[in-house]
Amino acid sequence: MSQHVLLNSEQHRNIRVRTQRSAELGDNLMFAVTFVEELRTIQAHYPVFFQKDPQSGEFQCVALLGFEQGENLFLTDQGWDAPHIPVLIERLPFLIGLQNKGGEQERMVHIDMDNPRVNEEEGEALFNQFGSPTEYLQRISALLEATHLGLQENKSFLGMLNELTLIESFSLDVELNNGSQHQLLGFYTINEDKLAQLSGAQLQMLHEKGYLQALYMILASHSHLKSLIARKNQRLEQG
Repeated sequence: MSQHVLLNSEQHRNIRVRTQRSAELGDNLMFAVTFVEELRTIQAHYPVFFQKDPQSGEFQCVALLGFEQGENLFLTDQGWDAPHIPVLIERLPFLIGLQNKGGEQERMVHIDMDNPRVNEEEGEALFNQFGSPTEYLQRISALLEATHLGLQENKSFLGMLNELTLIESFSLDVELNNGSQHQLLGFYTINEDKLAQLSGAQLQMLHEKGYLQALYMILASHSHLKSLIARKNQRLEQG
C-alpha cells in the first residue's frame, strides 16, 4: 500500500529517509523506467530496452537490472554495485503531485509515508531547524523535476519511434553456467534494419530532436547484457 501526501515542513519536520540500498527497502526491482535525458549515463552501466506499461499499454524505456521479477543483480550486501542509480529509483519515496493553485495545476513534492525508507530515527533529514529544505531534499526536488520533464519527453520520443515503426518485440534465451535457462519475454528493442533504411529527412528529424543519438546509445547499451549474465552466474555460484 501507498500513502502519498503533500510534503510540508510543519507535518514532516522530523521525517528522515533511509538512503541505503537493499531488498528490504524496495530495491529488488527487475527494471527501472528511464528517459532520454538520462540515457547518456544509464547506457554506460545497464542494457536499455522498451516495455509496455501494463496500465496504459504505452511503451516506456527501461533499464534492465535482472532477468526475473524481484531480481536486481546490481544489489549486493554492500549496497548498489554501480556508479549510477536510475533516477526513478533514487527519487523514492518521493513523487511529483499536482496541486490546484489559483485555478492552475502546480507541481508539488509528495512523499509516500508507507514507504519503508520513511522514519524518524535514521537517514537524511528533509528540513533543517528553521523549516527550510535540506540539501538532500533540494537534490530530490531537482531529480523529481528532471523525472517529470523526462517522462513528458519520452512521449514524444516513443511516439516518433512508433510512427517510424522502429520498435520490435524480441525474446532472449539465456543459458547459465549451471545449465539452467531463462527466457526474457515482454520486452522490445530497436529494429536496426528499419533504422538503416530511414530516409535522409527522417534521420534529420530524429537528429534535430536529439533522438538519433538516443537510439544509438540504446543499441550500444545492449553490450551490457553479457555483464548482466555474468552477474547472474556469480549470484548463482554464491548461492
